[in-house]
Amino acid sequence: MVFDPHTHSVFSDGHVWPRIRVGEAFRDGLDALAITEHLEYQPHIADIPHPDRNRAYEDAVQAASHSDLIIVPGAEITRDMPASHMNALFILDANELYWVPKSAEPYNSRVFTDTALQWPPQNAVKAANEQGAFVFWNHAWWTKDFPNGIPSVSDFHLNNIRDGLLHGIEIANGEDYSEEAFQIALDNGLTLIGSSDVHNLVDWDYQPHKGGHRPVTLVLASERTTDSMKEAMFGRRTVVWFKNLLIGRAQHLNPLLEACLSLHDASYTPKDILTVSITNKSDADFQLRNLSPFGFHDQGDLITVAQHSTQRFMVKTGLRIESIVLEFEVLNAYTAPRKTATLVLQSQIR
Repeated sequence: MVFDPHTHSVFSDGHVWPRIRVGEAFRDGLDALAITEHLEYQPHIADIPHPDRNRAYEDAVQAASHSDLIIVPGAEITRDMPASHMNALFILDANELYWVPKSAEPYNSRVFTDTALQWPPQNAVKAANEQGAFVFWNHAWWTKDFPNGIPSVSDFHLNNIRDGLLHGIEIANGEDYSEEAFQIALDNGLTLIGSSDVHNLVDWDYQPHKGGHRPVTLVLASERTTDSMKEAMFGRRTVVWFKNLLIGRAQHLNPLLEACLSLHDASYTPKDILTVSITNKSDADFQLRNLSPFGFHDQGDLITVAQHSTQRFMVKTGLRIESIVLEFEVLNAYTAPRKTATLVLQSQIR
């Protein structure tokens, strides 16, 4: 399932109405979307007062009601370090994840934020978990927190990981990918998350009309339901798609690659050169490096198989053989920081 778990609308610091986010999700072919408004940061609160912090979710649900798009309820806990920003998904009531005294000036953004930040962030994490939420650390490498872009894990995060209260971490957000966050996930058993964190229009930021795409989380759910998504995310069964890179643990990424690419229609020409077809039925282009003992007759060792295409290649096998096995390094698929995936494709020869 293709899921964008981190977006914003005018109900916090985004610039579009929630139903526009729903329309964008339709156009991008998403299966699921979360609109995760900042709880404590409300720059539009004077213009769009909304004491019920579930309004963005409710508007999105209404907009998607005649479709099969899944709207996941969520919110962004917005704090300074050491807590920083965290998203809570699958929540029941966003209003329980922040607190301000009734005496606080409700429609002054600065006063509201300063007051809301006084509530301990651990209380927000605890409240989210009491609702069964999936909580993940957002843009851990944010240069506001780490000027060199290299994150370290605070005691706040370590304690919440230890206590089972922090479940995932973004490794891709917007225009950024963090191999350090990827390693933090591997070291601490966290789910890998990719998101757009879009505030403007998706088409402006990611230009799908020019071949771009928003970063997303591919959730390896057993069924196309909210409950199945949640189970898969708690089970760490995700792969991130970012700028045509596929990033995931080997046990999840490798089966995905095998499902995307297939080798077929292998046959010899009138000469002893084998012709094969490779089909890519995914939305990603794949850059492959040939690791096989057989060389290509019509290509070098680097080939690209475009999305939703079938391409023919000529392989020099020397003597005629009955089946073909080709091994590739997938240059745009990572199973660990700077570690590319490998893929074996095979077919009988007609």
